[in-house]
Amino acid sequence: MPFLSQEHQQQVAGALDRAKQITMTELNTIMGSDGEKSDQDLVVDDASDGPPSPVMNGVTSPRENGLDKVSSVMPSMGAGVQTVTKKDLAPHSPRSGTSSNASTPSAKKMEDREKPVTPISKPYTPTSGSTPIIKSSTPGKLLQGPSVPPPAAAYPSSLHYPPPGLPPPHNLAPVAHGQHPHVDVMAAYNGYATPRPPAALQQLYDPHAALRSSVASVGTQGGKPAYSYHVLSDGQMQPVPFPQDALMGPGIPRVARQISNLDHGEVVCAVTISNPTKHVYTGGKGCVKVWDIGQAGMNEVKPVSQLDCLQRENYIRSVKLLPDGRTLIVGGEASQLSIWDLVSPTPRIKAELISSAPACYALAISPDSKVCFSCCSDGNIAVWDLQNETLVRQFQGHTDGASCIDISADGSKLWTGGLDNTVRSWDLREGRQLQQHDFNSQIFSLGFCPTGEWLAVGMENSNVEVLHATKPDKYQLHLHESCVLSLRFASCGKWFVSTGKDNLLNAWRTPYGASIFQAKESSSVLSCDISTDDKYIVTGSGDKKATVYEIVYV
Repeated sequence: MPFLSQEHQQQVAGALDRAKQITMTELNTIMGSDGEKSDQDLVVDDASDGPPSPVMNGVTSPRENGLDKVSSVMPSMGAGVQTVTKKDLAPHSPRSGTSSNASTPSAKKMEDREKPVTPISKPYTPTSGSTPIIKSSTPGKLLQGPSVPPPAAAYPSSLHYPPPGLPPPHNLAPVAHGQHPHVDVMAAYNGYATPRPPAALQQLYDPHAALRSSVASVGTQGGKPAYSYHVLSDGQMQPVPFPQDALMGPGIPRVARQISNLDHGEVVCAVTISNPTKHVYTGGKGCVKVWDIGQAGMNEVKPVSQLDCLQRENYIRSVKLLPDGRTLIVGGEASQLSIWDLVSPTPRIKAELISSAPACYALAISPDSKVCFSCCSDGNIAVWDLQNETLVRQFQGHTDGASCIDISADGSKLWTGGLDNTVRSWDLREGRQLQQHDFNSQIFSLGFCPTGEWLAVGMENSNVEVLHATKPDKYQLHLHESCVLSLRFASCGKWFVSTGKDNLLNAWRTPYGASIFQAKESSSVLSCDISTDDKYIVTGSGDKKATVYEIVYV
């Protein structure tokens, strides 16, 4: 004021006097209705409360590995590739890191920040009339993975997601080590199976017509969500620029066509395909059913045999054929493994192997058919001599249930995953542990590439990680939206598939994870297998059936 001219001082003083006379009502009138807004209007909620848009049954085109997911931390990608940290990705992808209990709650639900998500800690033990579920001792939400759905308008309402909350095929409820509760889980699936899509949507088509000609730029273009990341040694993650031949060339599928449903009648927790491709074996509650998929038409396929094993009310968790196809080994919610002679006029049990553990969660067979390895619910890996039908040793290391297993093509190395958040490799010649990989999530599935270079791991937190067997190279893949329940490499090693609680079957390029095709089923996909000739995929699901897909190449 003192520095103003006398004329300006008088104008300012007058304005101040008028301002003192304005009431709050008049002020609100001047400003509109803003004065009546509550504090809640200042809270921004960017979380989607509704269910994600569907992915259609059949196959969908892969999402290019672009940058929508990280657009706020990399606003000007251009043609180059920038480094993204796990922290940067958190607001866009709760599962971009490896932690199984990292999430980004809605701003309107701040109280959820105080509710810890309790990791699941035991494989499921389904009981009569039940389907496998995951339980948690602490109320909390199952973490949701990144979702990159196509426009909802592109699909009919019959293809929309089922209501949220479907149980996955592992009851991993926190219990004391070595205990294995029986949980009623079947009712959880009732009413949740969505209608199957119209037949027109299951017809063969090429989802990659445009992408195959421009795949070299995948991962560097804006406007496309990134889902494949190269994990650097310092933990930072970098979107992967896919090479020119990512979706092309010999041995790379073009599409997968659903050709048959095998109505097992119970939740299908285990599947395997014979070599040569003729029979499919599906494991459910208390029995394995045998199907001839060479039947003409494949429309009304009926089981050609039923193998009753374990206890009738116990689920079968793994079925494995010996390489000659003459013997089937069955393990599950019981202390014994059943060995079946398939060449007799009527299949029969020729031996049972009795374990000290109450359940077997996965099986592997040595290439020479002499040894069987079983993942036990007590964390041990049992080694069985199949010729003498005896337990010869146990690999000890996992501090919680051993959930998955695979063996190298030459039979020299074994890989196991556990609910203790570790993956371990074992030297079968020397009988010792070689490596241990630690994660921040429980391991539900894994597969070792037949070429001997790459290990793919499916986790409870929805991530798929692909690790090099001898180098620090690692990729992290984000297309599943929930637990990754099964995983299988093609015999050629160029691609692999994973399935999950999100009803999805994903096919990935080895090792960097370009999406080859994706199929949507009507319930959680609990198990899968690929035929030795890489021409068929079979999945087992929570809606009591197995699905047969024919793989079509260019």
